[in-house]
Amino acid sequence: MEFTHKPVLFDETIESLSIKPDGVYIDGTAGGGGHSRAIAEKLTTGRLLAIDQDPDAIQVLKERLGSFPCVSIYQCNFAEMKEAAAANGINEADGVLLDIGISSYQVDNPERGFSYHHDAPLDMRMSKKGVSAKDIVNTFSWQELAEIISKYGEEKYARQIAQGIVRAREKAPVETTLQLAEIVKQSVPAKACRDGHPARKTFQALRIQVNGELDKLSEGLDAAFSLLKPGGRLAVITFHSLEDRIVKQRMADWCKGCICPPDFPVCVCGRKPQAELLYKKGLVPSEQEIKENPRSRSARLRVCVKL
Repeated sequence: MEFTHKPVLFDETIESLSIKPDGVYIDGTAGGGGHSRAIAEKLTTGRLLAIDQDPDAIQVLKERLGSFPCVSIYQCNFAEMKEAAAANGINEADGVLLDIGISSYQVDNPERGFSYHHDAPLDMRMSKKGVSAKDIVNTFSWQELAEIISKYGEEKYARQIAQGIVRAREKAPVETTLQLAEIVKQSVPAKACRDGHPARKTFQALRIQVNGELDKLSEGLDAAFSLLKPGGRLAVITFHSLEDRIVKQRMADWCKGCICPPDFPVCVCGRKPQAELLYKKGLVPSEQEIKENPRSRSARLRVCVKL
């Protein structure tokens, strides 16, 4: 199986984890194993738990990381990281990595139904289980569809697209990616087609809804931080503003100390910072990396250290 994914900010991420040879690490989104392999190569007596919810990824991880005795592989969503760690005898970690979003393999493999460039069943399920994009598109009301497309796609033509989907499915079910892409194209003004493919935001919104990505991200961040040892590092790579906002706000909250009103003479809340940021504003890809891998353009790496 050809599961390829070019990790963005690769060197910066591995360096940020400050890997110790005897440390314990968790890759919560192991995918094709690029980050996991780099971590494993730096370990001697340490351990790595590589997690992914995609069964295709798990098969590839077993093939690519099978020669590393320090690596354990586990299939689940990273929101279930604490349970996965416990199942593998891990109580705390020196570092956790989350590379959020969709992998190049999932985008480029037409049969997974993530791409508006190829005709395929409208699926979008990372775990290959549960409600699919096809189910949502053909059963939700136009109001529900509009809310999803607006909230998760930040699409200003969400109402028109949702109504276009409902009109189309009254004639025949919407079953493929290109069917949906054409419906979106026909539902928006011509000017919306000038800045990239008009279906991009709609497909992003449906993918987030299908996989519960933002809820899982929030749960996964809390699980990851709770597993960190003092001095342990959490590195998170995001690819769009909705994800980055959640990560930024959560890390800011962990780094916040006293919350007493400014006119209080002394602190009475007793709140102390739980973490500190490694990079104030996070890291973004270099111009060279963006040139070599255009998909890295929107990426941002944020890292915090547990106090």
